[in-house]
Amino acid sequence: MKFMKTVLFTILLMSSQSAFSQTKNEEELIRKARQTSNEAIARQDIDGISKFWLDDYLIVRGSGVIEQGKEACKKNWVKMFKEAPQTNFERFPSEIIISKNNPDLAWESGDWKGFNTYSKGGRYSAQWKKKEGEWKLQAELFVALEK
Repeated sequence: MKFMKTVLFTILLMSSQSAFSQTKNEEELIRKARQTSNEAIARQDIDGISKFWLDDYLIVRGSGVIEQGKEACKKNWVKMFKEAPQTNFERFPSEIIISKNNPDLAWESGDWKGFNTYSKGGRYSAQWKKKEGEWKLQAELFVALEK
């Protein structure tokens, strides 16, 4: 009996470590996607920015303007870079949580910085959704807090 308890405990311990490892791996994939997105913004690469968006992507910009749909958002980025080519944004995630309720959903929050734009930055949050094995952005909310 003692042997069986030891075996069961070992199996439970190994499976919990495996789940923790998988969650950390998913978190790292999202961090890498965020970094790649930041790099695409710096290059003004609209396709590189939008490749992380789902078709029904929703953004609330730091100014409070709401935009919905991947194609509409792409047009607004093109317009912004055309009118203000020196503009840049960077996001710095401080927390990424993979949902225990649905492992294909994740929460990200952190700080964002704006360069040569109306605000120097603020806070943001994002909802990621894993679709066909890749993490994509469902929605982002930015709040401009710095002048």
